[in-house]
Amino acid sequence: MSDDYAERLRGNRREKDEFFAEHPQSPVPPEHRDEFDGLDYFEPNPDYRVEATVTVHDDPEPVEMETTASNPVRYLRVVTFAFEVGGEEHALAGYRQEGDEGAVFVPFRDKTTGQQTYHNGRYMELEPDGELGDGDAVTIDFNLAYNPFCAYSETFSCPLPPEENWLEIVVPAGEKAPDIE
Repeated sequence: MSDDYAERLRGNRREKDEFFAEHPQSPVPPEHRDEFDGLDYFEPNPDYRVEATVTVHDDPEPVEMETTASNPVRYLRVVTFAFEVGGEEHALAGYRQEGDEGAVFVPFRDKTTGQQTYHNGRYMELEPDGELGDGDAVTIDFNLAYNPFCAYSETFSCPLPPEENWLEIVVPAGEKAPDIE
């Protein structure tokens, strides 16, 4: 991983910390913002920035995701990403809500979930350049994995990663669990 990449990642993290500390739409409850001194992250790690092969689901299946509130949300499983970490094959499904274009939502759990990372899993969003096609290669960067807003406040309802996106590996990359739970 180039120093440029690590520096850009740290820059993004600083901006996010400022947003969380000061912005009216921060998920950190106002009474906790004074003592908020930034999110906790794993060090940038190139091993968790992987190339994935895309399988597009032409007729995407609906998936009901449980949420931290009582209302499930409906997503469509639009793609599957196949990738290797540590020499082993893994896959994650990518979702969109019906009618959505743009970012592909990739909620996941891994062996750090509930230990070093938020107990309800973490999220990634992939912004593909244009339409994804079968066999396309995309970069999945777990260094960009982040906590859902419900990790900071119960006023948010967040989808829980479905079981098909539970990785049986440790992914020490991205955001760690917030210490304000």
